[in-house]
Amino acid sequence: MDQLNSKNENLSRGLKNRHVQLLAIGGAIGTGLFLGSGRSIHLAGPSILFAYLITGGICFLVMRALGELLLSNLNYHSFVDFVQDYLGDRAAFITGWTYWFCWISLAMADVTAAGLYVQYWLPNIPRWVPSLVILIVLLIMNLTAVKLFGEMEFWFALIKVVAILSLIIVGTVMIIKGFSTNAGISSFTNLWKHGGLFPNGINGFILSFQMVVFAFTGIELVGLTAGETENPEHVIPRAIDNIPIRIIIFYIGALAVIMSIYPWNSINPDKSPFVQVFGAVGIVAAASIVNFVVLTSAASACNSGIFSTSRMVFSLAKENNAPESMKKLTSSKIPSNATIFSAAIILIAVLLNYIMPGGVFVLITSISTFCFIFIWAIIVICHLKYRKANPVAAAKNKFKMPFYPIANYVILAFFAFVIVTLALNSETRVALFVTPVWFIILFGIYSMLKSKTKNREEALNQSTEYKV
Repeated sequence: MDQLNSKNENLSRGLKNRHVQLLAIGGAIGTGLFLGSGRSIHLAGPSILFAYLITGGICFLVMRALGELLLSNLNYHSFVDFVQDYLGDRAAFITGWTYWFCWISLAMADVTAAGLYVQYWLPNIPRWVPSLVILIVLLIMNLTAVKLFGEMEFWFALIKVVAILSLIIVGTVMIIKGFSTNAGISSFTNLWKHGGLFPNGINGFILSFQMVVFAFTGIELVGLTAGETENPEHVIPRAIDNIPIRIIIFYIGALAVIMSIYPWNSINPDKSPFVQVFGAVGIVAAASIVNFVVLTSAASACNSGIFSTSRMVFSLAKENNAPESMKKLTSSKIPSNATIFSAAIILIAVLLNYIMPGGVFVLITSISTFCFIFIWAIIVICHLKYRKANPVAAAKNKFKMPFYPIANYVILAFFAFVIVTLALNSETRVALFVTPVWFIILFGIYSMLKSKTKNREEALNQSTEYKV
């Protein structure tokens, strides 16, 4: 009977190879590239390419560590499962709820941003209306079937991929033909002709890591799909190993083309460089095209937020770190209560649109960045623990993280470096002091829950002894 119940509590394995492949791409491409790249280029110049290359390499190693851990035990449905095994219940509780908060904050910001994007075409409509409609549609889709979630993310990611590939192809043709713009002739020499590769010195390069690291948040989402992926031993390694190619093509390739057409000092930091490139070739609807792409990108991020947070709450509930009701599954093996709960929290962003200033969202997403770094660091630490505790099993694992253990310590050192750079920026510095409050609250809640559980067990034991 216990085996039957355990089977019934398992999630559906409805995500196919193409879903996971596009999820991996979508997780690594966000509005940071489409809208935020102009500001990061203005800050660092062409050296931004090296920042993406370094951060991309670090994220690839983190994903390899995640993949090795997940495939070491196919009963792991998310990284919280192995955090519990290697770091204990308290760490699993804090990690799980921190990851939930990461995606909740991102989803709240993105559902609000989606309303702003719709206002571009319909300026008279209140911002909360499209935000609410998008949230309801995404909730319904997430409650239907995991396969439908995979389909939505597949098409959302495909739109982003097509937009980036179009820019690279169109831009390359412009460069080859020496297309003339209001900033001069398009040429690869523009990458170093205007002040060199580090025009703002090492300081601008270092400060750019703040935007670059934030652009990669969500890349670990592939690891959260392990419990709902068909043939994970084949699909997950393939998705992770393709990350370097995606980074080179989608980030470095696109930005190199943009800065070859428009020298870095000619790019408007307040506008999307994609609009500038498409506009240069006479595409009048360039702004609308990019607005459509960032709208789908925001909807994709919110969709991923609902999915990831609901699965995290489900995993926490299975370990008694969330209410028992969050373990409820529909006939399609969807954690319905956990999904509705997460969507309801995201709904707060819609309800508070009138009174919540934009600066609050900047603070929330900054805190989220710190929390994502914490999550990635926990994955790397768990990998160290796994290798030391299971040397024989690790030797048999076909999907190993390269350069262990040196890579683990390099990654952790990089994260420490990023936290220092984030502290140098006035906009994110406040988050550095606020984030510890979140962990203190979680620590207090965990201690309180365990104390109640202990008291309940003691009372039950005393009652049993009294009856005997």
